[in-house]
Amino acid sequence: METEDTISRLNKLEERVAKLEKYLVNDNLPAVTKPRKLSAKEFLLTKLPKSEVQKVLALGYFLEHEEGVEPFNVTDLEATFRSAKEKLPKNLNDAVNKNIARGFIMEAKEKKDAKKAWHLTSTGERFVEEQAR
Repeated sequence: METEDTISRLNKLEERVAKLEKYLVNDNLPAVTKPRKLSAKEFLLTKLPKSEVQKVLALGYFLEHEEGVEPFNVTDLEATFRSAKEKLPKNLNDAVNKNIARGFIMEAKEKKDAKKAWHLTSTGERFVEEQAR
């Protein structure tokens, strides 16, 4: 009796394997897609920054968390503003300094490409994460 049960289960498994092989040969498997990476513009649209200072903070967050750029400098921020098709702040360094004064950004130990570089603080990260989604 146990042998009949085993043979029946084995036949069912063979049928399942045959179906899977058929899908592979015919390329009928549903496509598996990776989640698409957010662009700088899309990221800004999820955060709705209210000022140039908040845009600088949000794009600094984008650089660190979405692009893996750490630390970031003024050149990185300018390029990200351009890729987001956003107008550059009149004084980008002033906007960074205002974020430093608020405790949202801090200067990195070492320069990047001979320019000052920065990291977000945990307070700055939380501020961006709590902005509108």
